[in-house]
Amino acid sequence: MDVSLFLAKFWGWYLLIFFFILSYNPKRIKQIYDDLRDQKFAILAAFLAVIIGLLNILFHNVWEADWRFVITGLGWLSLLFGFSLFTFPNQFIKAVGALNVKLVQVVYVLLFLIGLYLLNVAYQLVPY
Repeated sequence: MDVSLFLAKFWGWYLLIFFFILSYNPKRIKQIYDDLRDQKFAILAAFLAVIIGLLNILFHNVWEADWRFVITGLGWLSLLFGFSLFTFPNQFIKAVGALNVKLVQVVYVLLFLIGLYLLNVAYQLVPY
């Protein structure tokens, strides 16, 4: 299987699953904010984000103007998220905590649409 298609399936399912989990139980969003204040949770989250982002970038660093750029962008965002949380934990947590609830909802809907797009590319459900 092509690495691009594998990562399209991975990120597509990942984004859809978390969208439905957070939509079904929106209290989890606040719980994640609260848990980020715990240094152990923040280090674990940063560690996982760096690993996922770095693996994504090492296996798929494609800067083409098509659907593969979305996968590369998600990998870089994950790496930057983890790096920021490792390097500047207090500032990062304050910045995340200052986000408006409506903005968070918009971001989750956007991530849901990106997940649908990647799954459509991977499985070719709706031809375009």
